[in-house]
Amino acid sequence: MMDGVFYTDRGKVRPHNEDSGGLYQNKSGQYLAVIADGMGGHKAGDVASNMATQMLQEKWQACVTIETPEQAEKWLVQMLDHINAAIYQLAQEKTECTGMGTTVVIALFADEFFTVAHIGDSRCYKYQNATLSQITNDHSLVNELVRSGEITKKDAKHHPQKNVVLKALGTQPQVGADVQSLSWDQEAIVLLCSDGLTDKVDDDDLINHLSQDVDISMIGKQLVDLANERGGEDNVSLVIMKHPIHEEKGEASC
Repeated sequence: MMDGVFYTDRGKVRPHNEDSGGLYQNKSGQYLAVIADGMGGHKAGDVASNMATQMLQEKWQACVTIETPEQAEKWLVQMLDHINAAIYQLAQEKTECTGMGTTVVIALFADEFFTVAHIGDSRCYKYQNATLSQITNDHSLVNELVRSGEITKKDAKHHPQKNVVLKALGTQPQVGADVQSLSWDQEAIVLLCSDGLTDKVDDDDLINHLSQDVDISMIGKQLVDLANERGGEDNVSLVIMKHPIHEEKGEASC
């Protein structure tokens, strides 16, 4: 059994939480982790993020099993196309939802691989062998400026437009997700999070916490608390998944 936790927190400043997320199992016990950070309209950000999360939960819980990275990638692309169309249509139909959308980062976990899809600036990291790797590439204005050499990563932290995303789920009739599959090995840890965490917690902080020999539920709570201690101006959400350690080979668990 894999070990996983989900946390979401309103933070210290925002009047309500526009983040959504969760950790869900399909019929064969495989996990799907989701973080969505909503935006736009009068309280419509939480409409978009909740729609994305709920639709993913419903479809995943009805899914029997995913056996290959190709299947996983196809499933995620189809789901995101479907959800994008649903959010976009509602935004066109309801005035109070005009312009709403949501970032999303999803990780689908099988025994030997995990597949990540994302749109926007919510992130996925992998921590293994004392090394932290950022799996996703932010679809944001400042990230493009960093990539083009116009500003440094340090400048990006304090850029006045650091929260401008270039892609979001539901804001256009079609939107393309970045999708990739990676190896999923014993003792690997995967972190999904909204920018409410990464705006306040840097890579060194993440390494210090993820390297602790404590339950991941404690690590998750510490990271949320740290973001809030440093101002908590945004909602903070995260999922941490830890690969199980197989001490002996036996019958398959599913």
